[in-house]
Amino acid sequence: MRAHGLRSLVLVGLVGAIVAVTGTSCAGTDTAERGRGTVESVEKLVGYTASEVRTRLADGGFDTRSAMSGVDTFRIVYRTPGVDGTLTSASGLLALPRTDSPTLTFVSYGHGTTSVRSDVPSRSADVWSSGPAIAYASAGFAAAAPDYLGLGDGPGRHPWMDVPTETSASLDLLRASRTVVARQHRTVYRGVMVTGFSQGASAALGLARALDAHEDAHFRLRAVAPVSGAYALRAVEIPAMLSGQVDQRMAVIYAAYLLDSWNRVHGGIYTVPTEVFREPYAGRVDTYFAGDTPGDVMVRGLPGTLGELLTPRAMELLSRPTGTFARALDRADTVCAGWTSSAPVRLFSMSDDEQAVAANTDRCAALLRQRRAAVDRTPLPDRTVHGSRHLASNLAAIGPIVEWFRTIAR
Repeated sequence: MRAHGLRSLVLVGLVGAIVAVTGTSCAGTDTAERGRGTVESVEKLVGYTASEVRTRLADGGFDTRSAMSGVDTFRIVYRTPGVDGTLTSASGLLALPRTDSPTLTFVSYGHGTTSVRSDVPSRSADVWSSGPAIAYASAGFAAAAPDYLGLGDGPGRHPWMDVPTETSASLDLLRASRTVVARQHRTVYRGVMVTGFSQGASAALGLARALDAHEDAHFRLRAVAPVSGAYALRAVEIPAMLSGQVDQRMAVIYAAYLLDSWNRVHGGIYTVPTEVFREPYAGRVDTYFAGDTPGDVMVRGLPGTLGELLTPRAMELLSRPTGTFARALDRADTVCAGWTSSAPVRLFSMSDDEQAVAANTDRCAALLRQRRAAVDRTPLPDRTVHGSRHLASNLAAIGPIVEWFRTIAR
């Protein structure tokens, strides 16, 4: 394991499952009034030649066959709603192709779980974080990758597994990125391609629903391709964690992150940490998710099983949810329900995923098909990265998604 913040988390497979109800964002006509998507700052980051792009992507295990052009990257800080609805700041990465095309198609990419503020697309030096955006940009797209609230240059704590704010942060980065693209004397098409991995898979569905609902005056949904999401926390993922289908080390991290984050976001789950976390872990969990604890430190500081981490009350709460927690879970499990996508959907997953079990994707596909959405359930070839099939699914999916998006764009 490499001890480099979330990179060490990623390398042991802690790229998480996001499950929360799709939120609403303000209509496009309200954007200017509310300041959403307003650019606060732009910083030019790294520029790559086409050869440098291929080398960088290959070093990270990414598919390089669609890497055709050089890429310029930018860090954007912009305005977006916080959990309480008041405007705050968030950051994200914009990657633009070095092509002569005056008009570009946006790809929005939602990244997987991180517990470290700097391990995000706009800040991390690790190709795992920025590689997907670079890959889409080198294929000719304008790629926008939000860091989400409380990560990157955004203030406060990250509200993990909160699709409403992931949705608004993603939509508002598109708005801010459109402004930055205009400053480059280019324009963007209305149609947006949407994708994301793990936590970002549900964030992608949230953005897709917002675009389909015309919550922006300009942008419309063109295609959506989530990868390895845990779309059914109560119905599928938590039972898999409790039964041992999810790797127990991963289950420990996810349970701790879930309870800590949702207690702050929703309230009423517990009053003091000792109600849900056993000692000596009760005094550690909150600090581990404050944004500055290296991943290897967290892994060493938490136990290897749920039974060692959680009190009997917490185990009962996961097994038989009640109160605030149950209501939040019930809302979360609707992320794929009650929506008929106007655009084609491809759900990517890998069999025997040790983190986001594939039954999540099966359930999401079934719910979408109930509404007669055009859904393709796309299995990925077997592969492991650092011993993880979950991580491998992200690398395996990007190439096929790039080609599918390019076909649609043509």
